[in-house]
Amino acid sequence: MTTRLYLITPSSIDETFQDRLAEALGGGDVAALQIRLKDCGRAETRRLARPLIETAQRAGVAAIMNDDPELAAELGCDGVHIGQTDGTVKAARALMGRDRTVGVTCHDSRHLAMVAGEAGADYVAFGAFFPTLTKVPPSRAEPDILTWWSELFELPCVAIGGITVDNAKPLIEAGADFLAVSGGVWNHPEGPAAAVQAFDRLCRE
Repeated sequence: MTTRLYLITPSSIDETFQDRLAEALGGGDVAALQIRLKDCGRAETRRLARPLIETAQRAGVAAIMNDDPELAAELGCDGVHIGQTDGTVKAARALMGRDRTVGVTCHDSRHLAMVAGEAGADYVAFGAFFPTLTKVPPSRAEPDILTWWSELFELPCVAIGGITVDNAKPLIEAGADFLAVSGGVWNHPEGPAAAVQAFDRLCRE
């Protein structure tokens, strides 16, 4: 399986971000967009997320809501990503149904990943692999956890945390099915479309 890009929004955006998203999605292959507006309240997230969901889905990109299965279901997202404190896979699945995606943060824990898989998650996310400005990660993961997972399980794994075009190659080689990237795209010196294009090339090498 070719590694694909899993794009994550900045934690704070305004109405103009929809244009930046469209620019990014025009740069190359993007599998999913996670709407992760940590600096926004629920009402503001609801308002800002609607056009992003439409933009993503129109481009054939899965729209994934972070942390909030109820809001994901309400807004017609293609899936939800939950952390270890955001409720259970079972509860998220009850809201999302069988046909939509439920992903789970598993940090650097093989045990948490196996529990998530057994509970019916559609993917597991490991990280942070590198220092990140997005949040203070509770743990650091090593690439060998991706290799271990991909050799033993068919469930896709996502690598997350401080990933840029310059440091992503070892994660691809280790077996990551998806690279979850935020700042590595939005803060790219040549702009988000150039960043997505560069990740696209890297994933196809």
